[in-house]
Amino acid sequence: MAKDYAHPEALVSTEWVEEHRHDPKVRIVESDEDLLLYDTGHIPEAVRIDWVTDLQDSVVRDYLGRERFEKLCSEKGIANDTTVVVYGDKTNWWACYAFWVFKLYGHADVRVMNGGRKLWEAQGRPLVRDAEPKYAQTAYVAKEPDPAIRAFRDEVLKHQKAGRPLVDVRSPDEYSGVKLHMADYPQEGALRGGHIPGAVSIPWSKAVNDDGTFKSARDLEKLYAKENKLTRRGRIIAYCRIGERSSHTWFVLQYLLGYPNVKNYDGSWTEWGNLVGVPIEKGAPAGAEA
Repeated sequence: MAKDYAHPEALVSTEWVEEHRHDPKVRIVESDEDLLLYDTGHIPEAVRIDWVTDLQDSVVRDYLGRERFEKLCSEKGIANDTTVVVYGDKTNWWACYAFWVFKLYGHADVRVMNGGRKLWEAQGRPLVRDAEPKYAQTAYVAKEPDPAIRAFRDEVLKHQKAGRPLVDVRSPDEYSGVKLHMADYPQEGALRGGHIPGAVSIPWSKAVNDDGTFKSARDLEKLYAKENKLTRRGRIIAYCRIGERSSHTWFVLQYLLGYPNVKNYDGSWTEWGNLVGVPIEKGAPAGAEA
């Protein structure tokens, strides 16, 4: 079924990783929400990229800059021509987040392991508790950040006022304003609950199967195009709470379905829900039970 995706090369199977994990031109990267999970067991050749300490600039609340990204890749043994394969927990939330950052800086060949840690473990494939492997340092050269895949708040506000498509990928309770975060998480991070006016609710989880793999191209097309009327004309902006779940949906739309102009609003609800002078709406998604 992978051949039915718009860009099947962006997705690899666990079998592919098993066969290629020793390849010096391939670097396996684990990126998890649970920052301690890597130490409990990881794919033997995998390096760790921590979404907090490695991908963030805490001083300016932004992604790491170009020079820091170059340094990170160099230290992980990633060259410009390396095939980077990312995987992680939470059905690849943070793997897609890392994928998005690699694309932000123009890395040519980055892929997602379909099913993530969940499927790898379910299949009984090898995990080790060894220290992170060390590879020969490279001289990585990144491109300038790609503005075509990232949306900022002023652009989102302009987009919203023009009535253009916005996709809220959070849970229905977050969308309605009942919760500020998913269930079983601290309800914090924003002063107001709700959603950006005009945004359609398509929870990220509707794009995956129970085993953590992505649904077929046919099922995804039905979900996004037929049921929610998203078209390939014009720009689509996806958002969640802090940008990781919307990275997942961005990956689905752009790489699996081939939507040509999709942006991730990584500021998401932690920014929008705290901004002065921007509108919000409350209320259940269309079609939800009262």
